[in-house]
Amino acid sequence: MRGKMKGNTPKTFAMLMLASAMLVTAGCGNSGTKETSESSGTEPITVTFFGADASPTWNKMQDAVGKKITEQTGVTLEAEYDVNDGGNQKIALMAASGDFPDMIYPKGNLSKLVDAGAMMDLTDLIEEHAPNLKKIYGEQMNRLKYSLEDQAIYTIPTNMGVDNVTFDATGGFEIQQRVLKELGYPEVKTLEDYENVLRAYYEKHPTIDGQPTIPLTLNADDWKIMITVTNPAFQATGAPDDGEYYIDPETYEAKLHYKRPEEREYFRWLNKMYNEGLLDKDAFVQKDDQYKSKIASGRVLGLIDQEWNYQEAENALKSSGKDDATYAHFSVSLNDEIVDHTFQPAGFDGYGIGITTSAKDPVRIIKFMDWLASDEGQVLRNWGIEGEHYNVEDGKRVIPDDVQDRKTNDNSNFSKETGIGMYNVFSARYGDGVKDSTDNYYTTNFPEQIVAGYTAAEKETLKAYGITTWKEFYPAEEDLPVKDWGAAYNMSVPSGTDYEVTFQKTQDIIRKRIPEAVLTTPANFDATYDALLADLDKAGAVEMEKQFTVWVKERVSLWTGKDVK
Repeated sequence: MRGKMKGNTPKTFAMLMLASAMLVTAGCGNSGTKETSESSGTEPITVTFFGADASPTWNKMQDAVGKKITEQTGVTLEAEYDVNDGGNQKIALMAASGDFPDMIYPKGNLSKLVDAGAMMDLTDLIEEHAPNLKKIYGEQMNRLKYSLEDQAIYTIPTNMGVDNVTFDATGGFEIQQRVLKELGYPEVKTLEDYENVLRAYYEKHPTIDGQPTIPLTLNADDWKIMITVTNPAFQATGAPDDGEYYIDPETYEAKLHYKRPEEREYFRWLNKMYNEGLLDKDAFVQKDDQYKSKIASGRVLGLIDQEWNYQEAENALKSSGKDDATYAHFSVSLNDEIVDHTFQPAGFDGYGIGITTSAKDPVRIIKFMDWLASDEGQVLRNWGIEGEHYNVEDGKRVIPDDVQDRKTNDNSNFSKETGIGMYNVFSARYGDGVKDSTDNYYTTNFPEQIVAGYTAAEKETLKAYGITTWKEFYPAEEDLPVKDWGAAYNMSVPSGTDYEVTFQKTQDIIRKRIPEAVLTTPANFDATYDALLADLDKAGAVEMEKQFTVWVKERVSLWTGKDVK
């Protein structure tokens, strides 16, 4: 949401002058990878950080990777992570008070910080002190710019890797491995297929371990309603993920995706599941921990979710010997004529981390980020420490079986102790499928390693379906066009505007009306859904959609050079 921002207001100009003064005071240094590490030295420095995403296994850098990072750079991170709010309240308070950490990962709240004069323009810092960042982003640097009007770089994307190749699916419509096995590994491609599988097993097993079996549950706790309730509506109806919008690929016109007639039919299906007793009666009132607790009990047959959202519960299943109660991932659509767009490529586009105007030594921080982006830093962050977490055999990095076993079956404790994968948010990185100068992959997510990381039950299921990874259930990226606008949910919008107020009104309506539509009687479903659509337009959705369309077109112009009207 690259909106029109304020120009150089007096406050913004003062902040820019402060940033320039900081750069002059800190001085310049050599910019090569080796020199960057040495010029940073090991002189201790503590850098404060706030992350808008939760990080339940953060161990205050007392893990193996964290200690090595501090040893190599002299930097200790004093980090605070949000738990369940996506940083919304905390960042609003920061913007109001002017009290900011040195570094921040604001997710969808970047505009609040930019408008408050909190974010440094990283353009010159990267140019002068960060050769590794320049190398990684390369031709993508244009996509780091804030907006068509304000082309500063306030954050560098770190929630995804550059040139990433997605080798596996970790979301979609999930079914327990044992359910599939008992039913002879049935075809699961449509909502009807998915429903039939859950119903058949539920009728045979009304209880599991003495507790009532739950065919399907959802997590509608706060913002997670988007992940398991509303986002699957566009996935199952052939639209890509653009957050709350559907964007016409020809005209770039944006509208709330709930207005698509086929999505009404998806929610009608959920209504049917509820009224037939296949959807958990508490799906819309349970809290996040209750949702995970049910999954960890092994009695939930099906989910519609992303693995990161229920991974703790699945790890508990593995640790307690219930491997067969873990989940397979399916591409499921409203009907067999729809093409799933889950893996439609958006190009390089992601949330990122920035340096605030409160940082006392931005040069030292950018050099720290640059070291993390070096080959040495990336291998450390992704693989861990040689001889401890991986070995090099015949020139190839190899994860020992005992380490892989812990990584697969005790992932939470493994992450907390090793720190592997915990530091990706702090700097740029190459994505899955990219190799370094030694002909090794930067990350551990490549086909052979992904297969090695599957549990025995997963491997059995995959073999039964004649595939090697869950992604093979889905249409491939190369069969779908790249989106000119990237991922619309990554776009920042101006804060304190009519758009922001209207958007929140529509969100409140959606979070009230969608559950009502699912939980009503079948006879009353259409009237309830009609009320949802009417309420959205009454709240100003049409004007909001027009404004968002303008921003989408501006982003396309900025990124592609097209003259989009």
